[in-house]
Amino acid sequence: MPTLKETFKHYSFYLGGDQPSVSWQERARTVLGAFIGIMLVLTIAKYLGETVGIDEWLMASLGASALLVFALPQSPLAQPWAVIAGNTLSALVGITCAHFTDLPISVTLALAASLSILGMFMLRCLHPPAAAVALIAVLGHVLHYRYAFFPVMVDSVLLIVAGAIYSNLTGKPYPNHPK
Repeated sequence: MPTLKETFKHYSFYLGGDQPSVSWQERARTVLGAFIGIMLVLTIAKYLGETVGIDEWLMASLGASALLVFALPQSPLAQPWAVIAGNTLSALVGITCAHFTDLPISVTLALAASLSILGMFMLRCLHPPAAAVALIAVLGHVLHYRYAFFPVMVDSVLLIVAGAIYSNLTGKPYPNHPK
């Protein structure tokens, strides 16, 4: 019969026990970076939107992309091609599904997410938050393809630039250069 300690250790996996230990210094570096990065993206995107008269300047899944870029800069899912191409492609897929399908919303949402995942596989730009971009386009009834480029692509590029500058200044090489 296992002891209480052994049982707890065995089941701790379900309570985050599989997550690596992260120092408080690294946590602070990541949180500060995400804050600075998101603030810069939002400030610049809002300014750009105002100068061209576009109300949509925010990509709602930006926070999830920032988590990958600032907390896991070495992950293949956080690399520039994955973030920029994954988000932009998924927006295009979501807009297309919103525009050309006359199916129930649940089917359209499932189609948008699954087709965006297929597209990301094909273009080798897997980025999990991008599947949400496809859903956002459908749920928001976005019918203008411009949305895929501004704010989605522009916000993604700005986030990558902010992530690269911040990560390299704080000792975390980004983007990842394969060996």
